[in-house]
Amino acid sequence: MFESLKTIDSAFKQVKALAIIFIASCLILAITVAYFSFQNSAAAANRIYVLEGGQLLTAGARDARSDRPVEARAHVKQFHEDFFTLDPDQKAIDGNINKALYLADNSAKREYENLKEKGFYNDLIAANISMEITVDSVVLSKNRPFTARTYAHQRLIRATSITNRDLIADCTLRDVTRSENNPHGFLMENWRVLQNTTLSTISR
Repeated sequence: MFESLKTIDSAFKQVKALAIIFIASCLILAITVAYFSFQNSAAAANRIYVLEGGQLLTAGARDARSDRPVEARAHVKQFHEDFFTLDPDQKAIDGNINKALYLADNSAKREYENLKEKGFYNDLIAANISMEITVDSVVLSKNRPFTARTYAHQRLIRATSITNRDLIADCTLRDVTRSENNPHGFLMENWRVLQNTTLSTISR
């Protein structure tokens, strides 16, 4: 009789152990399925479909904040290219300067007015001088608001010579609303030229 009770008790323990294992396996399976379902739904939510020319293209959504340093460098580079790329044509000068002034505050406008008052732009036109700039690098701070230091080279192309100059400038960047005139959504503040010296003059 005691042996049969022991057998029943042992069988009950085995059934109980199997039931616990089965329930635990079901829970693990359910959690795994739920996790992968969530991952797939999140990936699908970050994927958009674009129909172009009858072809279906996929594009992924990203957190815009992760691209802000790249946009900040592009913004600063664009400003300097617009501000310092000049040809001996008043309309071309005005067009480039106006584009640049949308990207910066009054500090850039003051610099433009100072150069204009000194006759800098009239001299370019009178002497048929073209100015080009190559932005070598834009060093950006890690902390917000960003501060940026620009290292660039200028070329002043005359009929008889080419003058090479270096340019170092810095500014701070403030987030603003994006627009057609300001696609990166930054405004350069307290822009100032730290260094702008002649490196060499080469005869043509």
